[in-house]
Amino acid sequence: MNRKNYIRIALMGLLFTGCVDLSYNEVSTRDEEWTYNSPINGVKNLVFDVYGQMFNEFKYNYNGAIKASATDEADFAVSLSDIHKYYNGGWTPAYPFANTWEVSYRAIAEVHLYLEKIDQINLDDYKYDSSYPNMLLQFELFPYELRFLRAYYYFELARAYGDVPLVTTILTNAEANNVTRTPVQDVFRFIVEECDAIAEYLPYSYKDEPNQEIGRATRAAVLALKARTLLYAASPLFNTDNNKERWKEAAAASKDLLDRAGEWGIRLSPYADLWGHDAFYNSEFIMGLGRTADNAFERANYPVGVENGNSGNCPTQSLVDAYEYADNGETFKQRYPGQVNITREDPYEGLDPRFALTVVKNGDQWPTNSVQQITIQSYAGGFNGSPKYGATPTGYYLKKYVDGNCVTTYNNATTRRHTWIVMRLAEFYLNYAEAMYNYYGDADAKGEFGMSANEAINVLRNRPDIMMPEFSGSAGFEERYMRERMVELAFEDHRFWDIRRWKKGKDFFTTIDIADLQLVGDEVILNHSTKTRQWDEKYNLYPIPQSEIQKNKKLGQNPGWE
Repeated sequence: MNRKNYIRIALMGLLFTGCVDLSYNEVSTRDEEWTYNSPINGVKNLVFDVYGQMFNEFKYNYNGAIKASATDEADFAVSLSDIHKYYNGGWTPAYPFANTWEVSYRAIAEVHLYLEKIDQINLDDYKYDSSYPNMLLQFELFPYELRFLRAYYYFELARAYGDVPLVTTILTNAEANNVTRTPVQDVFRFIVEECDAIAEYLPYSYKDEPNQEIGRATRAAVLALKARTLLYAASPLFNTDNNKERWKEAAAASKDLLDRAGEWGIRLSPYADLWGHDAFYNSEFIMGLGRTADNAFERANYPVGVENGNSGNCPTQSLVDAYEYADNGETFKQRYPGQVNITREDPYEGLDPRFALTVVKNGDQWPTNSVQQITIQSYAGGFNGSPKYGATPTGYYLKKYVDGNCVTTYNNATTRRHTWIVMRLAEFYLNYAEAMYNYYGDADAKGEFGMSANEAINVLRNRPDIMMPEFSGSAGFEERYMRERMVELAFEDHRFWDIRRWKKGKDFFTTIDIADLQLVGDEVILNHSTKTRQWDEKYNLYPIPQSEIQKNKKLGQNPGWE
């Protein structure tokens, strides 16, 4: 069959199975004639551009600050960063500074530029090219990949803004400036239905596909997006009528992914392998976003005192307090609620192994490269502590995602590849546990899915490199679960959103605990201290950018941001 006709028929199939061709953002940065008359350079690059706009905090950050520093996970060392506006009153509709709206709708517009103009693609000129068979295979997958990406961007919009325009056609400027917002549960339902419609058309992996490209949408990524969406749809911020059946749906979707993961080669990996030069190939990743080798993240987060180190996103004592001891499951804060002499008594000994892989503490040898490795002195007056400008405000430095093998000296600097985790398997054990507990009210209930909330969490805690005491019973489960999720997914852009969807901002974000480290004689003393932050319930949702409301007053504004 002529490939042009095949693509046209494929599009008709999409339209008749419930696909909607949406585009809200009226801005297009492409020359349409060039795009469709040059499929290899035009269409293929358009598809990859839509991938390239996916959110990752190596690319979208606040002068080096990631959103963890707007949570109780971290505090950013440089006071001038916009990240502080999330909690210091500088966040307004006129200055929303998060670009989720703009990026998402621009990407969605590009998706629809492809889907609605697909009949213009003609590959006949390439039929005698040796790459023609592979080209056909790639172009067969593109519509389904783009539909996944469209669903992904709508998820990002919905969790940030709640109700958002869900548009079904390419619009003129005038039409775009008259759309109204769709209820968030309808947006979530659209995402779920899209995932159901496209999953079977995408491969398990791209190992057997042309060019063996990785980082593209797979069947597992589609199921993961569906499961994550249903978890948010069931959460208190969005599930305003407390419909418990939504939790059951979320549990079923996560369990479906967990049951299939093994046959698709997706398995839990050692925690230490989640970042680093070769992390892009990690078997636990359902989707990761790689970027070319550099040392920007290391320069941003190496401690002050390390050449070109800027301290960056510094883990809090609040995060450290969440780690448990392997001998009895007691937390750091439970064992050491007050002052502790960390020279005489090592309070970090025996902590959950994930602590040492995530946090750089006083006395550590860091970074690991032989050129810059030093013994960290993060106490006041120490080589890496205050009053040095930009020194850690929390007593700790970041290790997770930071590749200690990178050399950041002016001479002989080195670079490493970095991979942002979009989705990995451990998240969905946690998602499943949360959904099961909220549906059954019993952390040991297996229900119809055959695995309890505690059993799901224990899969993670029983990993050979972790081996923490198992969860059992329902007493205090919610608190223990929230700690486990904070520890496991630290600095992966979950905490910022989790606290919002749980509506727990006042509980966790109004103060953060920090370690006040003082040198007394030749001994370092740790005192627990706190920093106060502002929280308002309106922060659960982003403000609609004022620039958008000025163009279209029908959008309205989110509660509290008027």
